[in-house]
Formats: sequence, C-alpha cells, structure tokens
Amino acid sequence: MLDRQTIADRLAGVGYIADPALATAVQLMDLLKRPLLIEGEAGVGKTEVAKALAKIYETRLIRLQCHEGLDRADSLYEWNYQRQLLAIKAREGRDAEATEAHIFSETYLLERPLLAAIRQPVAPVLLIDEIDRADTEFEAFLLEVLSDFQVSIPELGTIVATTIPHVVLTSNGTRELSDALRRRCLYHALDFPDVDREARILLARVPGIDATLALQMARLMERVRKEDLSKIPGIAETLDWAAALVGLNVSRLEGAREAVYDTLACVLKTREDRSRVTPEVVDRLIGRVA
Repeated sequence: MLDRQTIADRLAGVGYIADPALATAVQLMDLLKRPLLIEGEAGVGKTEVAKALAKIYETRLIRLQCHEGLDRADSLYEWNYQRQLLAIKAREGRDAEATEAHIFSETYLLERPLLAAIRQPVAPVLLIDEIDRADTEFEAFLLEVLSDFQVSIPELGTIVATTIPHVVLTSNGTRELSDALRRRCLYHALDFPDVDREARILLARVPGIDATLALQMARLMERVRKEDLSKIPGIAETLDWAAALVGLNVSRLEGAREAVYDTLACVLKTREDRSRVTPEVVDRLIGRVA
C-alpha cells in the first residue's frame, strides 16, 4: 500500500496536484477497499481524480456517466438483440433448447460499465460520474453491486468479480444522496483550489508558463470567482485561459489587459457573464493581482 506522500507525489507526476486530505482519502480507499465519494461544485476537478488514479495505478479507466433514467441495461449489461435474431433465423429447424443456449451466451452479451469493471484481469478505476443526476432507484441498485461486487444474469448465473475495482463516485450536489450510499463510501469534499495549489496546477499542466504568470493567473481566477457570475469557472477554464495567454506570448498580466479581455471566451460561458466583465472590470481585476 502506498503512503500518503507517495500518493501525492505520484498524482503530481501525472499532473494532478492533490491536497493532503485528498491524498489521505485515496490512501484509505486503497487500504479499506471502499468506494470514494467526492462532492463539490462543477469544475473543481472531481472527474480528474479518477483519471489521475488510473494513470498512477497503470490501469484502465471505466466511466459510467449518470443521468436521469439510467437503468440496469445502461449500466450493467444487455443482450445484442439484433445479432440474436439473426442467429435464430440462421438456426431455424434446429433444437430449440440448443438455440436458446446459444443466443444467451457470452457471444451475444454486451457489457456495460459496471459489468466490465468487475471482469477486468487488473483492477480498473471505475468512475461513477455525477451520481446525483441518477434516480434514487438506480442508487439503490448500485448499492447492491458495490456491496457484493457480483451480479446475477438470469441466463448465465451469478458473475463474481475477478478483481475489485477502485471506485470513485462524484456528485455536484444537485440532490441529496441517500444515507445508505454515504455510509458505504469514504467521503471527500473538493473545493476550488487555493492560489498556491492552482498555481502549481498551472505549472504542471500548461507547457511554457513561468512561475510568475502562473501565480498571477491563480490570483486572477480567485478574483474572477468572487464576481457575480452565473457560472463560476473551474480549473479546466483556468488551464485554457493560461494556455491561450501563453500562446499569445503573454508573460505578465500587467500591460496585457487587451489580451486578457480578448480571451475571456476561455472562462466565461454565458452571455450574461460575458457582458458583466467589461474592460473596466478586467482592469480592476488585473490591478489587484499584478
């Protein structure tokens, strides 16, 4: 088992700058073999945690994107009905029981993320993204899978996990999750990074950026997020904005008001927000961070 500092170092090595609390949560996830529920606003880097874990564990990332109406067929398995019908037609006149056994075999089984995750020879990272968007009924079904790591397929029997996946669940907090799910998981609340950590993220992820500009950009984003915006920009927007400025040969924010204003498309994604951040607002923001 990796210790907390090693986990933090390896995450940093793949471009994810984790705070000590997250590194500890990942360590406990590995130690206790429990799912990790990460909750926070959109854009704070929840999904990136799972992607980074797949890299440091050198394993496959399997993603289940949750949405309203998600059911067993979408998440677990279904049969390839079109191929089954063709097989039935091709086997007309043969023994009915043999035909049934043939069409309900592995050849016609379509794995969905949950089934695929428990059948990997090397434990994958299973990302159950935005679980709060799924219905409560699916949440209850998910609990069964995560408790036993086995699934029952009537035509094939019970399939027990080959390996236990590293499970990461994310939630934006759009609805309250059940107590049963929370009890089953370890928990980490992820916030927007502080200035120092966001500057380190920029240095790790944006080629060609120097330390001064990275720090100025982190301070600028801290100020931008305090503005009256309908959609608060996340870390991905910070990375895009910084990369755009580096690409335009901006090395310092002072004296670069025009470039900063012209590249607001990287961070402001609604007409309302774009109209609120005027050149005068940009001047004020830059003046506080440069």
